[in-house]
Amino acid sequence: MILRYFFERIKYDKMEVLQGRPKDTKGRQEREMRVYDLLEELEIPYERIDHEAAFDMEACVEIDKALGVVMCKNLFLCNRQGTNHYLLLMPGDKKFKTKELSSQINTARLSFAGAEDMLKYLDIEPGSVSVMGLMNDHEKHIRLLIDEDVLKDEYLGCHPCVNTSSLKIKISDILERFLARTGHVPVIVQLKGED
Repeated sequence: MILRYFFERIKYDKMEVLQGRPKDTKGRQEREMRVYDLLEELEIPYERIDHEAAFDMEACVEIDKALGVVMCKNLFLCNRQGTNHYLLLMPGDKKFKTKELSSQINTARLSFAGAEDMLKYLDIEPGSVSVMGLMNDHEKHIRLLIDEDVLKDEYLGCHPCVNTSSLKIKISDILERFLARTGHVPVIVQLKGED
């Protein structure tokens, strides 16, 4: 276990911070390239790191350190009936409590939405959830929720709809340019995340 951690640590310590889109698109998914196309069209600058697939918050912490951003959780949620869907952005070090959020958005019984809905509405697969997926929600089915503490930082780290790359983007560019294009108006929530 210690040896595995050591090698994973080396893998993430050697990540190179790059400017803009990849020059070589071989092996890149179309959904990822669409993100870069839109960011360029909106003239939103960003830094990028390519890395091994990040499936847990520990890997994301290492990636965020390399990018110089604060870790952010992206949770895809739905109501009990599965008729309303939410994308929640919150600090990675906060605990998520459904009851705390439910009361703020007047929805009972929140739970994690299924992979099929994630693909259907955001064109994202599990492990790749990101605010960038809202570019694929043309019918505005998803309601964006942002914890107020996320807005205290200058930059946001997110995946470009795949979990093998990560981006560093100014939060102001996300709010003023990206969300203005997608038409999603964020609802700011206050999560304590305490026991």
